[in-house]
Amino acid sequence: MMRSFMDTTENKPEFTPPGQPNSSQKGQHYEGNKGAGQGKNRRGSKPFRLWERPALSLQTTTLWEYPSQHYGKGEQGSKHYAGATPSWVIWNVLQRYTQEGDTVLDPMCGSGTTLDVCKDLNRKGIGYDLAPTRKDITLADARSIPLKSESVHCVFVDPPYSTHLEYSADPRCIGKLEAGGGKYYRAMENSIAEMARCLKKDGHLALYVSDSFKKGKPFQPLGFELYGLMRKAGLYPVDIICVVRQNHKLDQGNWHAAAESGNFFLRGFNYLLLFKKPNPQTAAKKEKLPEFLNR
Repeated sequence: MMRSFMDTTENKPEFTPPGQPNSSQKGQHYEGNKGAGQGKNRRGSKPFRLWERPALSLQTTTLWEYPSQHYGKGEQGSKHYAGATPSWVIWNVLQRYTQEGDTVLDPMCGSGTTLDVCKDLNRKGIGYDLAPTRKDITLADARSIPLKSESVHCVFVDPPYSTHLEYSADPRCIGKLEAGGGKYYRAMENSIAEMARCLKKDGHLALYVSDSFKKGKPFQPLGFELYGLMRKAGLYPVDIICVVRQNHKLDQGNWHAAAESGNFFLRGFNYLLLFKKPNPQTAAKKEKLPEFLNR
């Protein structure tokens, strides 16, 4: 698959061979299997073992970082899916804002990462996508979600960041719309309105997104724009998280040289926009939308 120059995916190798460490493996070590001929690294010095992912814990600041796309010994979703969401981000959201047995919706489910995290945490995951990649993902458009209103406890969504990747051949795919045009934002506005409709009162919606930049085109602050659409949908902000991107391209000097010579910036973080659907019966004070959103 051909990718644009400023691809925003986070598909990073799960293992870098000994002698070729990357920045996420500082402080880790390797150890070979005795008798398997793997007791030494390429330099013939120290034994090695495959890198082990650190145990998960709740992120407690607004700057989140973890050295792998997946957690545990396996993987959630597919590391081969272009633009897959880091599963540990979803894990943190669900640990904070849901309980066992709660229903979690992902209307742009991709390779099913959200569904796998739900299984790990004993949540009921519901996944939709225009291009289902597995049997437990149902064909549906996020702009018309086939669920009853106020039927889910939490929504997690990782939408297309403009046209950086080819997600589907379906002409309805939002990933075919340039972020610089009104069609992208209208599509996202309709999708966010549908997610808000399906969300129970006091439920949370988490939107994971990166800003968009392509060489020779204007910068698109998707995080700010989608934040405004979430507010317009009647959702109240809980917080804004910056998630450090573990993109292997950031370790390649040629990308940094290109950024310097071209006077642009590489994407170093993703937004995680956290919102809550208000409940007039439990809210101490009903919050009003900013005046500019009521125009």
